[in-house]
Amino acid sequence: MANEFTKVELLGPNEDGAIRKFAIDNTLAVSKGSLLALLDPRTASLALHTTVAYAGIASEDHEANQNVTVIGAWTDGIFEANASDAITCGAPITGGSSNQVVVADTAVASGAKVLGYALEAAASAETINVRVRL
Repeated sequence: MANEFTKVELLGPNEDGAIRKFAIDNTLAVSKGSLLALLDPRTASLALHTTVAYAGIASEDHEANQNVTVIGAWTDGIFEANASDAITCGAPITGGSSNQVVVADTAVASGAKVLGYALEAAASAETINVRVRL
């Protein structure tokens, strides 16, 4: 997948990005740094533009058909992410298309629908630092 998130600084109590484990389909291939969608029950999948809630950022590669059904996701840290549109510094962000970030509509989004916020302004297709906190 393109536009993977790149870790800059992992935060959390142990400074490990507060990794959470999620179930994942054995047949799914996921690249480290991919944005993961949160599905019920406590399952992660690749995020799509229509994703409603996020599990985190894949902290490891997950190869398909290796009989592995668990994946770790970073939920707390600073990452480089690609903006799919202009973003102002400090704006709340959410997932956009192709593993990118966009400004979150905070009138309708909260909780796991908001990934965090932008630590710098971005033009379309620019890579910026973002604070992820899920």
